[in-house]
Amino acid sequence: MSRLELDLLGVGFGPANLALALAVDELPPDDRLDVLFCERQQRFGWHRGMLLPGSTLQVSFLKDLVTQRNPASPASFVAYLHERGRLADFVNAKTFFPTRLEFHDYLEWAAARVAGSVRYGTEVTALRPVREDGAVRVLEAELSDGTSVRARDVVLATGLRARMPRGVARGSRVWHNHTLLDDLRALDEAHAAEGTGPRSFVVLGAGQSGAEVVQHLHTRYPGAEVHSVFRSFGYAPADDSPFANRVFDPGAVDDFHTAPPAVRDDLLRRHAGTNYSVVDPGLIQELYRTEYAETVAGARRLHVHRASELLEVRDDGDAVTVDVLDRTSGAVRRLRADVLVCATGFEHLDPAALLGELAPAVRRDAAGRVLVHRDHRLVTDPDVTCGIHLMGGTEHSHGLGSSLLSNVAPRAGEVLASVRRRRSVPAAARADGLPV
Repeated sequence: MSRLELDLLGVGFGPANLALALAVDELPPDDRLDVLFCERQQRFGWHRGMLLPGSTLQVSFLKDLVTQRNPASPASFVAYLHERGRLADFVNAKTFFPTRLEFHDYLEWAAARVAGSVRYGTEVTALRPVREDGAVRVLEAELSDGTSVRARDVVLATGLRARMPRGVARGSRVWHNHTLLDDLRALDEAHAAEGTGPRSFVVLGAGQSGAEVVQHLHTRYPGAEVHSVFRSFGYAPADDSPFANRVFDPGAVDDFHTAPPAVRDDLLRRHAGTNYSVVDPGLIQELYRTEYAETVAGARRLHVHRASELLEVRDDGDAVTVDVLDRTSGAVRRLRADVLVCATGFEHLDPAALLGELAPAVRRDAAGRVLVHRDHRLVTDPDVTCGIHLMGGTEHSHGLGSSLLSNVAPRAGEVLASVRRRRSVPAAARADGLPV
């Protein structure tokens, strides 16, 4: 078995570790690091299943992979537009928010710049501590291609796991929205073979993704009914006002990280409306106008089930039956549909699942959440002197914007600065617990 010796191993290669790879690529030649990023997908891809026609990014194009870290970077969104020959056209569009499809093309363009540092179709299957003189100075990673890798710094960017409603399993007619476009292509092929088309969809969820799915299905299938089901009384508008948006500023991470735990939790609750279970106001207006126009015409296809929740889901192969409880009246309505789409969000994976025998060395707070240094390193026992950095799952310690695209560039810069700083500190000093 071959083994590589690295300064840095990146686990996963979405936008977070892509931003880190670009930061490494910009280092002077005499200060380069030996790095490798492993990605289980066969090629770069970021939420491909939700690249819906016309859907736009929810953050400014200036919050790309590099600009907030290095405005002069050759890998900025503006540089991408220039190379694609669309810079003037984008300027004339007078928008800060590119389509999701265009931004994904930018991400692929940027990923191609650092392709030599990435192994696609390769998964990190295990991480094991390597002890030297009683201290864990490096980690050894076992890769799915049979390679053994040792690195003194590891950056975990394993992405998100789709969250399904309790008791509901994904199936041929029960989907999560993150695979929507692929699932729809398969559905269309099946109906084409039968010479029919889908007649009804149920969409669960009151957030941006849920609303976008409702709009897309309603437009794509003019002969189908679309039922939108959510627990709140109506879609809530996202708060993207300037003062509220400061919660996503890079400097806000400093404020949040130094705040007492009770203050952190309070701020997360108070500003949840900037990111969770909220919808772009323009999309809300569009869906409302659609529903109202259909009501006037007496030909309803869009049905909004407010203050409602799923009671039971049954997939019988030919259709899915969804029992919906009206929480205000207690009435139950049975819907029979071709598909149930669950736009129910995502959850971060606990790093302990990958750390194996090293997991007990990771410190946690009273709520069981991992403790994280300001430079995104896990807080560990003193004898663990290697760096284990998180690119997600740090909302409780670094704030609402810490895991989002809003801070992907500055976060990459902070992680790289930590790796380089600690690289210059002798191992003995790190083992003695000296500041790094």
